[in-house]
Amino acid sequence: MTQESVALIVGGASGIGLASAHALARRGDHVVIADINEEAARQRAAELSDLGYSGASAVAADVTDEDSVAAAFAAARAAGPVRSVVSCAGLSIVGAIPDIELAGWQTTIDVCLTGTMLVIKHAARTLEGGGSVVAVSSLNGRQPGTAMAAYCSAKAGVLMLVQVAALELAARGIRVNAVSPGLVDTPLVAGLAMIPGLTDEYIENTPLGRAGVPDDIAQAVEFLTSERASWITGSAFDINGGAHLKRYPDVLGKVQALAEG
Repeated sequence: MTQESVALIVGGASGIGLASAHALARRGDHVVIADINEEAARQRAAELSDLGYSGASAVAADVTDEDSVAAAFAAARAAGPVRSVVSCAGLSIVGAIPDIELAGWQTTIDVCLTGTMLVIKHAARTLEGGGSVVAVSSLNGRQPGTAMAAYCSAKAGVLMLVQVAALELAARGIRVNAVSPGLVDTPLVAGLAMIPGLTDEYIENTPLGRAGVPDDIAQAVEFLTSERASWITGSAFDINGGAHLKRYPDVLGKVQALAEG
């Protein structure tokens, strides 16, 4: 990586995206934080600049709107040669399959899966000189959980999308990989933490005995977007304290107990 390299972090204003922005800024990239919350993105970029990193900027991006995604890439190109792209935008709904509202299902698929596809599509058009794309999947991409049908389906789709993209883009020097976090302390899981006993059950089924922090994932993102990972593509890295070795918590049971309590 050179001092002039640009890293675009889509969904970079909080959580894993923000930690990734810090990790890539520390190594000398100009970081462009793209987020649906443009004000938060600008605040985070200003904070990075205040820390004395080589450069940071922000742009609005709605991953459900292709024109918005394209505009974010145009802004990144204006900052310099884009070499790294990280796709972090995500959300989740909780509900048993008989009760899922179609709108909630569709929004989850649109943001988590179709949004990732749009980021990879425009990364493929932008990284003309080669580079790296990292998509944030989830433990739920491989491990099913009750009341998690939409999220599990979307994140499993991300894992297959990454493999197809790695095949298609390898000849152009573009590497595509995924990271699959388990329970990480981010705004995305704040709602789950309010369900009594759920976090405890997660940790009980995590061999390393703790929840993750965003920097646990960001360090892997930094590695995968660096030259140290130049022979890695089409891979998914489980970063979950070993939770994929055990069982997923009974989210539906905990939700029903809360409703009955």
